[in-house]
Amino acid sequence: IASVASLLLSVALLQSANGVFGSLLGVRLGIDPQFSASTAGLVLSGYFVGLVLGCLTCGRIIERVGHVRTFAALVSIVSATAVGHAFAVEPVYWFVLRVMFGFCMAGVYMVAESWMNGAATNATRGALLSIYMVVQYGAMGAGQYLLNLADPASFVLYGVASILFSLALVPLTLARSAASGEVAPSALGFIALYRISPLGIVGSFGSGMLSGAVFATASVYATTVGMPVSEVAIFVSAGILGGLVMQWPLGKLSDLFDRRTVLTASLFAAAALGAVLAFAPGLGFWPFVILAGAYGGVAVTLYSIAVAHANDHIDAADLVAASAGLLLAYSLGAVIGPIAATNAM
Repeated sequence: IASVASLLLSVALLQSANGVFGSLLGVRLGIDPQFSASTAGLVLSGYFVGLVLGCLTCGRIIERVGHVRTFAALVSIVSATAVGHAFAVEPVYWFVLRVMFGFCMAGVYMVAESWMNGAATNATRGALLSIYMVVQYGAMGAGQYLLNLADPASFVLYGVASILFSLALVPLTLARSAASGEVAPSALGFIALYRISPLGIVGSFGSGMLSGAVFATASVYATTVGMPVSEVAIFVSAGILGGLVMQWPLGKLSDLFDRRTVLTASLFAAAALGAVLAFAPGLGFWPFVILAGAYGGVAVTLYSIAVAHANDHIDAADLVAASAGLLLAYSLGAVIGPIAATNAM
């Protein structure tokens, strides 16, 4: 953990910004009469389109200039696009910004995940990745409550998100142990990665569908059904905090037992909880929140288990390329998730 402490701190600041910013956009779209639920889903899916494009491109940037400089450049652009959303609320404009945002975040995630996998062994990978995901979702869940600082229609919350994104640069770029040199090019492609770990690819794709549907549209749903901003924050953060609680136990289980078994059991549990949430009549707010937290606790752990399974079979020289391929599978699923969810809504 000491070898990745600066990275984890930067990720925490980044995801606290991402938490408030993602929900802010959903709330802002939900209260604007020009956006239907399906239009909001299309706009928000631009983030995942950008993720796909970033997965196809950012690996070469990392190989050329190294982890730290790539992280610094992309997070700077993320901070700028966050403020850019405040200038106008227009579907095409926001879609373009979401694509740019997603493109940069793809590179940021590739830096973080290849760095984490390089610091792990097969015996510790599930646990170390679970710590990484706990930091992500803990910060993202805490960021939800920053929604209460100001009116979602004002500039203030966009500025808060931009400040936190910028501060995320500090720990990693100033860390004495951070390496900024070039990364050896890898010839590992998406098809080759699938042949090495088909479950890693399929698991990442399925996780992307679930996470894209939940995290991109939960605040839209909550606003549409009439929840006040304070309840929106509780509802959205329930799934995130559920994931925080379950990351370590499931990650450790995947180190102790076959990862395929843990991943399969998690998928069936998510399906069962999803069915209860969808079809159980008369749920009050708090029972609904508790079930949403349980659902998130299972659903958001799927990606880290799938990534750990794939990286068990990856050479050190291919870590960046493997991260790109797994993120690409996740992103393809996440493009479908918000569109399907908002149309079902």
